[in-house]
Amino acid sequence: MADRSRSIAGRVALITGAASGMGRATALLFAGEGAAVAVADRDGDGCAAVVAEIEAAGGQARAYPIDVADHDAIRSMIAAIGADFGRLDIIVNNAGVSSFAALDAGDEYDAIWDRALVVMLTAHQRIIRAALPLLRQSDAPRIVNIASTEGLGATPGDTPYVAAKTGVTGLTRGMAVDLGPEGITVNCICPGPINTAMTDKVAADHKVIFAKRRTALRRYGEPEEVAHITLSLCLPAASYITGAVIPVDGGLMARNA
Repeated sequence: MADRSRSIAGRVALITGAASGMGRATALLFAGEGAAVAVADRDGDGCAAVVAEIEAAGGQARAYPIDVADHDAIRSMIAAIGADFGRLDIIVNNAGVSSFAALDAGDEYDAIWDRALVVMLTAHQRIIRAALPLLRQSDAPRIVNIASTEGLGATPGDTPYVAAKTGVTGLTRGMAVDLGPEGITVNCICPGPINTAMTDKVAADHKVIFAKRRTALRRYGEPEEVAHITLSLCLPAASYITGAVIPVDGGLMARNA
């Protein structure tokens, strides 16, 4: 058996959308496993709070307040990470926005569409491309894009989000093929119903009804349950999985009735 490390200790991970929900859970988990974490989010106070949590637990992290829709800000952030840490081994593209919009909503629909695609699709490729010089210096470069089961199916009134997340699955496969010869793995996770700020607006009783009707496990998932799968894909030992699109959905996509 070859010796393949199952540790990310000493590695540097960039996690976007890291101030709350799945991003926060991933940042805390990675830091607990010994990685230095670049905590990126539009919510600067939230970034600082997550960094404080990590440091209080003895971990290492720095905050990078950013709106990932800003291309110049992405370039500046990657340059700052390189200067601050001297390396970058892992990218978790997790930033997202709720994007429900009726097709006949006129200009409002177009604004929601544009924001959804730039934050949840265009920013992914911009971050990855900007970080390639640093990733190419790593001996175990890993990229995980967070999509959604909305990229595998669709909910009514959610076309901007569905389009963006479906695009993420395609981007993942395309980049996996392009970057595979360099040993850079690119994978995608599609969370299903998860207890995050984005789903807080759903009434608790409606969550119970939906989960029992649609998921095999009959419940909503927790952010840390997604974070652990993300970690698995980022291990140095996860060297022969790339281009994968993995539902973490409690059996939502598996269940017909």
